[in-house]
Amino acid sequence: MNLQNLFEMQKDLDSFIQETRKIDENVFRKKGLALLVELAELANETRCFKFWSTKGMSERSIILEEYVDSIHFLLSLGLEKGFEDLEEWPEPVAENDLTELFLGTFSAVQQFIAEPELENYKNAWSWYGGIAHAMDFSYGDVLEAYIEKNQTNYDRQNKGY
Repeated sequence: MNLQNLFEMQKDLDSFIQETRKIDENVFRKKGLALLVELAELANETRCFKFWSTKGMSERSIILEEYVDSIHFLLSLGLEKGFEDLEEWPEPVAENDLTELFLGTFSAVQQFIAEPELENYKNAWSWYGGIAHAMDFSYGDVLEAYIEKNQTNYDRQNKGY
């Protein structure tokens, strides 16, 4: 999947937020924490780790929305470090167990936050791709949900979210 359109959309949203909220501080680590929180929210909706519960996953649409919440921050972090020239989504991690995918993704994101290098960034994308694959989300699903949530984020900013 080509990421260039997503980077452009995210860049516009980030600029809009920065100008509207008059943000003049370095927010890389705050965005990193936001990404980890969104990843945790995603894991919670899948319930993949809740061995003690018989309740199933949330609806697919809810999980997909949480997934693209994470993608917003993953893109934004890449923009912060000048990695928007990453054209294609790196090959997804080949793992089907969601718990392992979430643990690996948390680790990859933390590694990128600690050492914001291109290879670490690509690795985080690979882990996110693994989650998409395991959840049977196509790139088209992700793109469509991202575009929809991007508009929601603009609407929220305009309403003083």
